[in-house]
Amino acid sequence: MRLAATLLALTGLLGAGEPENKRLEAAAVVFEEIMGVSDKAIPQDLLDKSTCAVIVPGLKKGAFIIGAKFGRGFVSCRKKGGTGWSAPGAVRVEGGSVGFQIGGSETDVIMLVMNEKGAERLLSSKFTVGGDASAAAGPVGRTASAETDATMRAEILTWSRARGAFAGISLQGATLRPDREVNVLIYGKEMTNKEITMGDVAAPPAAQKLLSLLNKYSSRK
Repeated sequence: MRLAATLLALTGLLGAGEPENKRLEAAAVVFEEIMGVSDKAIPQDLLDKSTCAVIVPGLKKGAFIIGAKFGRGFVSCRKKGGTGWSAPGAVRVEGGSVGFQIGGSETDVIMLVMNEKGAERLLSSKFTVGGDASAAAGPVGRTASAETDATMRAEILTWSRARGAFAGISLQGATLRPDREVNVLIYGKEMTNKEITMGDVAAPPAAQKLLSLLNKYSSRK
């Protein structure tokens, strides 16, 4: 009986990370689809200069309106020495301004953190877009000029995609915090997002496509 109970518990633990694995794969799909349309993608120079990227696939519109917890995604940061992108840490997105309440039943969100100071803020215990760090809606088009005052001053640039339309969006007031439960499911132990993204942590198999795409579409300049 004890053996059966142990095996049952182990089976439950092994399967517990399945939704998180699917969310990692969904984040990769979102990023690939957005970057695959050059005239409607993230500008190349911004992606090349970014320090961290946050991808939150499939936010639900209903949650925007009632202000409840509405999004889960992942953050990956540049490794020291420019040797690629880190293993992803899980994040939750909550609250936010009316900028979230756009058309479509689901919205994908991408954020680029543009400097080390912004990364430090993002990887803290709780982070508010536009409050703890300056933020701006990002320009669209891989060859678009990003030399505007807003984008040059902002620590975080933000975009969304709904009904196939990709555009910069204001996420003023939205908060990001580590999703500790998901990190435990993915990595098998409690880890902070700073430990994951700034340390030498092996990425889970489900994250390989996302990291491969980040490496493919960006280079350190």
